[in-house]
Amino acid sequence: MADRIQPPRQLAFALPHTESLSRDDFLEGPSNRAALSLVDRWPDWPSRVILLVGPDGSGKSHLATIWAQLAGARVISAHRLTEADVPEALATGALVVEDLVAGSFDQRALFHLMNMAREEQAFVLITARAAPAGFAVTLPDLESRLRAVPVVALAAPDDQLFRALIVKLCADRQIIIDENVVGYLARRIERSVAAAREAVARLDAESLRLGRPVTRSLAAEVLRDPT
Repeated sequence: MADRIQPPRQLAFALPHTESLSRDDFLEGPSNRAALSLVDRWPDWPSRVILLVGPDGSGKSHLATIWAQLAGARVISAHRLTEADVPEALATGALVVEDLVAGSFDQRALFHLMNMAREEQAFVLITARAAPAGFAVTLPDLESRLRAVPVVALAAPDDQLFRALIVKLCADRQIIIDENVVGYLARRIERSVAAAREAVARLDAESLRLGRPVTRSLAAEVLRDPT
């Protein structure tokens, strides 16, 4: 008996895609309106140093990117900033310091940065998941400076904003998705950008692998939900 010929296996190619971080692509809602307003009204800021504080996926990095493009700012991770870096980091007169985490940054470097920003009339935008006023800072002068910095808080997206985010992430990947699927995903995944990004990426990969459109049934299979 001749061997049964197996049908060719569908291959999924992970085509490159770009998640747009422009001002036009920022999704505004009650959770981020104050922070977006702050970025839009630069350089009319209440202070040379501003803190954007909010949970992962609340839009801090997107806003920081928008402001960096607007202000010509350089960007550096908080844990990589050293005292020696400060003059060069402020060379353009604007700097984004990303992800300030308690116990994971050089206190003297941050203190030097804040002093130099004031002296040089430079702007600094710092992002953090928690307000640094509660950090265990051992440098007394830095502690007082951090407490004086204006804080603009972001919250997790509400339902309407979260649904719009899912649609945007799909559009970035050129995925056609209807409201039924959007609502299904919004009800079943964690309300964060990271969770939405992961779910859309998994849907995209499975849709390519199976040669099927993104539907509610495919979403259920990907999320391992039998209902």
